[in-house]
Amino acid sequence: MAYLLGVDIGTSGTKTVLFDEHGNTVSSSLVEYPLYQPKAGWAEQSPEDWWNAVKTGIARAVAASGVDAADIAGVGLSGQMHGLVMLDRDNRVLRRSIIWCDQRTSAECELMNSLVGKEKLISITANPAMTGFTASKLLWVKNNEPEIYEKCAHVLLPKDYIRFMLTGEFAAEVSDGSGMQLMDVAGRCWSSELISLLGLDMGMLAPLYESVEITGRITPQVAAETGLKAGTPVVGGAGDQAAGGVGNGIVTPGAVSATIGTSGVVFAHTENMTVDPKGRVHTLCHAVPGCWHVMGVTQAAGLSLKWFRDNFCSPEMTAAELMGVDPYVLMDKEAARVAPGCDGLFYLPYLMGERTPHLDPNARGAFIGLSARHNRADMLRAVMEGVGYSMKDCLEIIRGMDVPVKEIRASGGGGKSPLWRQMMADMFGRTVVTTTSSEGPALGVAILAGAGTGVYSSVQQGCEVCIKRNTVQKHDRSAAAVYRRSYPVYKKLYKSLKSDFEKISNL
Repeated sequence: MAYLLGVDIGTSGTKTVLFDEHGNTVSSSLVEYPLYQPKAGWAEQSPEDWWNAVKTGIARAVAASGVDAADIAGVGLSGQMHGLVMLDRDNRVLRRSIIWCDQRTSAECELMNSLVGKEKLISITANPAMTGFTASKLLWVKNNEPEIYEKCAHVLLPKDYIRFMLTGEFAAEVSDGSGMQLMDVAGRCWSSELISLLGLDMGMLAPLYESVEITGRITPQVAAETGLKAGTPVVGGAGDQAAGGVGNGIVTPGAVSATIGTSGVVFAHTENMTVDPKGRVHTLCHAVPGCWHVMGVTQAAGLSLKWFRDNFCSPEMTAAELMGVDPYVLMDKEAARVAPGCDGLFYLPYLMGERTPHLDPNARGAFIGLSARHNRADMLRAVMEGVGYSMKDCLEIIRGMDVPVKEIRASGGGGKSPLWRQMMADMFGRTVVTTTSSEGPALGVAILAGAGTGVYSSVQQGCEVCIKRNTVQKHDRSAAAVYRRSYPVYKKLYKSLKSDFEKISNL
């Protein structure tokens, strides 16, 4: 029996999971760390915190498993995307990492557009200039902390820093690298033209690999600290979204995932490079060699329901504590008593601005259509429907790019809700399934490690072995008809309010 280790370096903590070759969890560990916000809109973390969490997590998972380290065939790394890690010539960290949700770089995004041109930037990187992406962060350091930039010898993403610490090798891979906004995404390589136009140094970037390629091996020192065997292969791995896609089985045409976490992500596999010229969805390299993925993002998906729970659902929270159940279970039952469409009540889930399809940081959340007939249960269901409509926005753009959509796989905390899954089936007009996998990115990179070390013949074969359907929900025709009538109204609401959102943001 071969075993595979998946390490997912997230924002709140690092999840380390040891799987057997059939995708069953053998042991796992979660180690958390802080987020630093020195100014409004800034978000930073310490790479050393990630490294300590990885060392601790691997040691715990290996020790708890009872597995002979020699039977661990490979290690896969997943990580939060876009984070900027800078090392000097002695491989020391120069500053805390500026991570994915940091918003300080709006001026640098404008600079990128002026130096490169908006259309040309999208044609090379498949995405518009984004404050969350790595290139604008590197430019920010160059412009605002020149003394640090001058000392920089290596620019890495979070998981690639961990790779260096595990193996002593500098390497990047295409799925995470394409989120740096420094790659020719169609060519799956660094763009020397773009990097030159931005005035950056290509020599700072690590060599690029496909996600299944072996990029290094565990060093003797790390082996002594973690319980792994020295020489254990470490594959390229993937950014967290591509890793989650593999962990959900989104590795063939027609497979699409709808993940409701804090944000909502609609993620589709494609074997052909396709780009939305308006930049409303992201096109990035997939972790499947030679393939890409298209991804739409709703900023406040599960966050909207959590906000409603925390502010309006004290009775459910109290009852849930007494009953020993999750408050969301009771909220689901309450929302299920309301008919689809909520009697004309709409919710716009723009609590954190919006990315897809509007790319508008000024957008605001709103209930529209309230009447004396409505009650708290109507508002609760409207929140869930509003998130569903927003994710349908993502799906409609993906469909319009000629990406095939045959089946939706639901995941994330919101994917555990039978009601929310049924709403998505009814709104999308597609069957919605869940899988037996609950480890997402960690399982995804374990499968990549298996494909890279010969445990599986391919990523697709690894997914066939490890991932099975769990629940299946088909769309209800009567509910689907309600949503078909209501969705055009929902779409018009943002357009009607856009200028007002901008005025409100300036108050």
